[in-house]
Amino acid sequence: MNAVLDWLAALPAWLVITVVVLLPALEASTFLGLVVPGETAVIVGGVVAHAGGLPLWAVMVAAGIGAIVGDQVGFVVGRRFGPALLSRLPRRLRRPEHIERALGLIARRGAVAVVLGRWTAAFRALVPGIAGMSRMHRGIFTVANVIGGAVWAFLVAGGGYLAGASYRVLEQRLGLASGLLLASFVCTAIVSVVIYRRRHRRLVRR
Repeated sequence: MNAVLDWLAALPAWLVITVVVLLPALEASTFLGLVVPGETAVIVGGVVAHAGGLPLWAVMVAAGIGAIVGDQVGFVVGRRFGPALLSRLPRRLRRPEHIERALGLIARRGAVAVVLGRWTAAFRALVPGIAGMSRMHRGIFTVANVIGGAVWAFLVAGGGYLAGASYRVLEQRLGLASGLLLASFVCTAIVSVVIYRRRHRRLVRR
């Protein structure tokens, strides 16, 4: 695992930050989130931050900017093009159950749905556009979007950072366990040899 973390840490900081911004930004603005969850890049960014490749705050800020801008674009696109946009998506991506649930969530929860929808990949891609289609007030959506995007970026990037830390701890524990196992094996081998020699001497004396 050290090798993986070291490889991630060696990646150019600009490349990691670019991906951390772009993938969340493209989730709702292009519905990419229906295929590739943006949180994947943010988690990797957090792991890179733990490995020393870049500051954690930079990953959080980049993820927040990407998420907020992408959802804001998705809202505008949904308001302008409406249902015609969804009809152009491939059938395997525009699952009726996801769209109906997103519509229901917006109808029942409004701005709260924008915040909560960020925690499910399919909703994260669909909710901004559907909020725009439903004629939600732009100001209300923007406030909810900023809150949801900032909290999401902070927690997901932090989760990636802690995941990197847990890898280190796990590796240390496995190293300790391996050492104990090796020591036990050596002790067992020594005891076995001593017992064998004693028995052999007794048989020779007889």
